[in-house]
Amino acid sequence: MCATRVREGEVDIDDTLVERLIAGQFPRWAGLPVRRLESSGTENAVFRLGTDLVVRLPRHPGAVTDVEHEQRWLPRLGPRLPFASPEPLGLGGPGAGFTWPWSVYRWLDGRNPVVGGLEEPGLLAEDLAAFAGALRRVDPVGGPAGCRGVPLATRDEEMRAAIAALAGRADTDALTARWEEALRLPEYSGPPMWAHGDLMPGNLLLTGGRLSAVIDFATVGVGDPAVDLISAWNLLPAHVRGTFRDAVGADEAEWARGRGWALSIAVIALPYYWDTNPPVAENSRHVIGEILAEAG
Repeated sequence: MCATRVREGEVDIDDTLVERLIAGQFPRWAGLPVRRLESSGTENAVFRLGTDLVVRLPRHPGAVTDVEHEQRWLPRLGPRLPFASPEPLGLGGPGAGFTWPWSVYRWLDGRNPVVGGLEEPGLLAEDLAAFAGALRRVDPVGGPAGCRGVPLATRDEEMRAAIAALAGRADTDALTARWEEALRLPEYSGPPMWAHGDLMPGNLLLTGGRLSAVIDFATVGVGDPAVDLISAWNLLPAHVRGTFRDAVGADEAEWARGRGWALSIAVIALPYYWDTNPPVAENSRHVIGEILAEAG
């Protein structure tokens, strides 16, 4: 997500609805078992269809445009990346009482990484750098402006409101100081580059401790690629951050902008999801702790 969306108009989506949609629009897959998947994601409901497919449906109006965005750009980007990405196999439309578009993808094996429980943190740092580097090398001509490849200052109002909302729950003075440091950084002046924009643990799949796939390309676009450094704080332990930074080739300014992005994503999400999405809130608290510890 590009910002914390106000999820008005959220709808209930269950196995029966998915079965009806598939039967009505993709009869070749009718009769395959449907099973809802547990996910910390906030934008989509995800169902496994048979053994080889996954169905992804927007849960609220703010996520609807993401469907077309992924359907358009994943076929261009996926073949150029060193790790698997969602492969669109079908684009569904309204039906069975569901009013929005939705997607069918090929199933990708793997598991989400657990912060603090990585098997191969140094190798994973190199994998993440390889993914970010490959994405940056894709020709940006014609690519959409990334909603997160923008100056950090565009998030200032939302960031300060979130900090205020955390009064009594976090060190708001320290958060404000770190945010104001980020705002003083020079803006990115290089050529636009592709960035995934949301490299959170829930959007990464690992096999044997190594990165095997990256999912959820709703925020992918061109702009400042520093946003793809956020995994340094939301997932990687401190002792391998240097490995990640060296492999990406980030200079001091880019690294600092990446830290600013990690901080803003975490702080803006935390008051919104504190009670409604424990995994997102816990990762936000983790990021904040890591970044404030670096200031000590």
